[in-house]
Formats: sequence, structure tokens, C-alpha cells
Amino acid sequence: MKIDGQCHCGAVRYEAVIDPEDVGICHCTDCQQLTGSVYRVTAIAARRNFRISSGEPKTYVKTGANGRIRYQMFCGDCGSPLYTTGTDADAEEIGIRWGNIRQRAALLPKSQIWCSSAANWFAEVQKLPGRNQD
Repeated sequence: MKIDGQCHCGAVRYEAVIDPEDVGICHCTDCQQLTGSVYRVTAIAARRNFRISSGEPKTYVKTGANGRIRYQMFCGDCGSPLYTTGTDADAEEIGIRWGNIRQRAALLPKSQIWCSSAANWFAEVQKLPGRNQD
């Protein structure tokens, strides 16, 4: 599936081809802190199927507890997280952040990881009262 997206302010734009079956949720504490939210949703692309079409993202280098280096790419103007990649074999994969993909409504998560770190109320969200904002 061909996708495209951009940061919130539009300074950084990208295009990719992804497998819509390779979209997942991560509940790890790093993702919680990096997003400021309860979890992160990511669509995976092979590096050869991803390209920046305009702008230049900034990089934050994070070394995980397992010693693996992860490059967290974001917009230097608005701060939107854009994608992640790594070193060695991890460099062949780009983890695109679901929230800035234009076609995100068609991309449903198919798996989740680090469930032991999930917020203890995560499963209760459907029970919360809701409203639309106009």
C-alpha cells in the first residue's frame, strides 16, 4: 500500500510503500515517554520503500535497555514524531508513526508488544463517556 504523510506543520514530508498487515501498537515505557501518550502505533516499511520528499527531520538517538540504538526522527519545527530506524540489520526497517500518515484510517493495528507496560486502564477506554468536538 502506498502511503504519504507529514509532520504537523508540514515542514517534513515522506512517501512509503508498506504492508498494511504490519501495523502494531507498542506499550513500552520508552514509547510512552517519547509520545507523551499511553502507547505508540507504528507502520513498518523497508528502507528501500521509504523516502523523504521534503524537509529534513532532526534525530534523537536512544539506546534501549537491550543496548540497541534507535534513531527517533522528528520535525525540528513542530516536534512531531515521524519515524524510527536503527543500526545494522535494524537500519533496513523504518517504523513510521501512524499519527502523521495521511491514510491512517485504513491502517488498523494487527499486533501489540510490551503489554506488561500497558496502562492498567487501557482496556477500559471503551467504557468512558465520549463526545465529538466541533
